[in-house]
Amino acid sequence: MSALVISQQQVRQLLPMADCIELMAKTLEVLDRDEAFNPLRWAMPIPEGLGILGLMPGSVSGTSLPPAVGLKVVSIFPRNHGTAYDSHQGVVMLFDPERGYPIAIIDASEITAIRTAAVSGLATRLLAREDASDLAILGSGVQARTHLEAMLAVRGIDRVRVWSPNLDHRRAFAQSQAARYGIPVEAVESAAEAVAGADVICTTTAAREPILGGEWIAPGAHINAVGSSVKTARELDTAAVVNARLFVDRRESTLNESGDFLIPKQEGVIDDDHILGELGELSAGHVVGRQTPEEITLFKSLGLAVEDLTAARLIYDRARAQGIGTAVTIGDLPDVGD
Repeated sequence: MSALVISQQQVRQLLPMADCIELMAKTLEVLDRDEAFNPLRWAMPIPEGLGILGLMPGSVSGTSLPPAVGLKVVSIFPRNHGTAYDSHQGVVMLFDPERGYPIAIIDASEITAIRTAAVSGLATRLLAREDASDLAILGSGVQARTHLEAMLAVRGIDRVRVWSPNLDHRRAFAQSQAARYGIPVEAVESAAEAVAGADVICTTTAAREPILGGEWIAPGAHINAVGSSVKTARELDTAAVVNARLFVDRRESTLNESGDFLIPKQEGVIDDDHILGELGELSAGHVVGRQTPEEITLFKSLGLAVEDLTAARLIYDRARAQGIGTAVTIGDLPDVGD
């Protein structure tokens, strides 16, 4: 039997941001209908505190999307920030949903980069004010790059401010992205300066302590909180969470993994009812999103296996149709195809 190996560059070619945003809406609605299985991720610490190895299995059934069964295996090495290496590296593996043999091995770094930003793009489309045009990005790495692309896909952004702890990195980001999109991108000296008056805020850092203060956030802003995905770390301070209408990708994941939510909960200032809905519920019209132009909305992203798997399935189907990828033999049985 053969499996198709698909590279990072090929993922980028086969999964445009606009297509991925639409796919993530369908994926999360499928999850809302219980036509997908998404257990909590499992993580193994790597010795000497270098990072973790994460395992994210899942499956998608139903009729509205092609079936997908598989998992993402990813290493997370925070020390890679600022180097030539992505902090998140790994593969997404797809298996035949009827016979269980491997059908694809796909670069996970680019899938993660695109689908994470695409989900934030969906949240922004559903929750940000229609006239939102001023964007703040905290962070200047891979997720900052893809989040800028996603925000431009869903709102008429005409001003961007970026802050990250490294001056050279934020300046390089501002210069490259301004040239790419032909809009002003300004590197600023502080997170507070970046978010002052911003309509949309994306936090895409590896911070373990808050970098976004609630008192800095303008009325009517929408926030996509992306960087932290463990219960002991957070990017937003307590006030930023308390003052916002909170939506999440998955309640179960938030209650078990999100420091942005769990730390204020431990402080006794919010409870589980502070979560107003999942993004799939919001996309399907089962919960109410923004109610007034002045309120602050917050989407806390943790990332779900089913998002990786539906993205991988779309990539795999397109790769086969276009003759892209490298077929490798796995196992001793004859190649039986699909």
